[in-house]
Amino acid sequence: MSGPEEHGGAPRVVLGVSGGIAAYKACELLRRFTESGHDVTVVPTRAALEFVGAATWAALSGKPVSSDVWDSVHEVPHVRIGQAADLVVVAPATADVLAKAAHGLADDLLSNTLLTARCPVVFAPAMHTEMWEHAATQENVATLRRRGAVVIEPAEGRLTGADTGKGRFPDPAEIFELARDVLARSTLGGGTPLDLAGRHVVVSAGGTREYLDPVRFLGNRSSGRQGYALARAAAARGAEVTLVAANVALPDPAGVKVVSVETTGQLRDAVVAAAATADAVVMAAAPADYRPTETATSKMKKSDDGSAPTIHLAQTPDVLAEISRDRANPAAVIVGFAAETGDDAGSVLDHGRAKLARKGCDLLVVNDVRGGKVFGASDNEAVILDVDGGAQEVPLASKSVLAHAIWDRVAARFETPA
Repeated sequence: MSGPEEHGGAPRVVLGVSGGIAAYKACELLRRFTESGHDVTVVPTRAALEFVGAATWAALSGKPVSSDVWDSVHEVPHVRIGQAADLVVVAPATADVLAKAAHGLADDLLSNTLLTARCPVVFAPAMHTEMWEHAATQENVATLRRRGAVVIEPAEGRLTGADTGKGRFPDPAEIFELARDVLARSTLGGGTPLDLAGRHVVVSAGGTREYLDPVRFLGNRSSGRQGYALARAAAARGAEVTLVAANVALPDPAGVKVVSVETTGQLRDAVVAAAATADAVVMAAAPADYRPTETATSKMKKSDDGSAPTIHLAQTPDVLAEISRDRANPAAVIVGFAAETGDDAGSVLDHGRAKLARKGCDLLVVNDVRGGKVFGASDNEAVILDVDGGAQEVPLASKSVLAHAIWDRVAARFETPA
């Protein structure tokens, strides 16, 4: 099967839409694909057309839309659409479509397309909690994942009517980012490299806060973007992902369980709990190193005489050192981050190597943050140090590129016997 670079045109994406109320949200997903230069063919089910009409899909995609294998039969659409695709995304994917895909049924254009596609396939389920948790749905999901499909975990939140729970359609922008990630890796490596399938990974992101009073805190400039890129990349590679997010103002990555925290103590508790069943932990968060020994219960006021209060500090828990030392899973791969500037005592890499030895982790990602570089930026560059003495330079590129470079090193350690 040729890829988009081989046939010289725009990447060819099939957007399958099944019959759930979240079908209207797929319009936003379609818009993101088309505006970023993808050639999109929308294949709705008949039920999907009850929610969003064919005219809408045709107008947004610039192509005629059909759900019937008998339309334009001379072009053999039930075979050709899947054969020509570089990526298939089914969003929303109902329990019915997941069951058809798992069992190889082919009674409409979308199910035929899924059978003929030899490219990566991403399903974004959306349904009521009881339907998602039903044993039949879970077995179908497990079957699809075993065959190499990416089945995104649904989000938690408001469902149809007054119901809430797991089963909500993830943010379309985040589905787009994950799908684009899957497509990019397929183009580079061929097939769907789900090398983290069956693995549970934990990622921390953001910066913790240690409160002086109800409105003031000690913190840092971490935006959480690199941690979120790591979580998104791991999900695209098939992992079950727990993201411990400290004060991050970003949308939840699709298919990722997000645990929100504020303080370093809360971060420590969440990471330790999640690490108990983890195959890898990547500590991309920037925990505060110190906390006030006392927190005022009311806002501290300025004094009339111009004097300032004396604040006593204590060290916060060293989460990276703790999880490196006390590994619930002895085979787990632990990755730390070091934001360094270098000084008279040593260079950025000197400090990084010392930290790698001191913390006891397996890999350490060293960032040179002189002049405020990295924080809040969309790009990053780093050196990945290995406990075995290796060092990999990752040139300036998107934080997604660095995320995949890190997971490449983690996956390689999975393959190497301890």
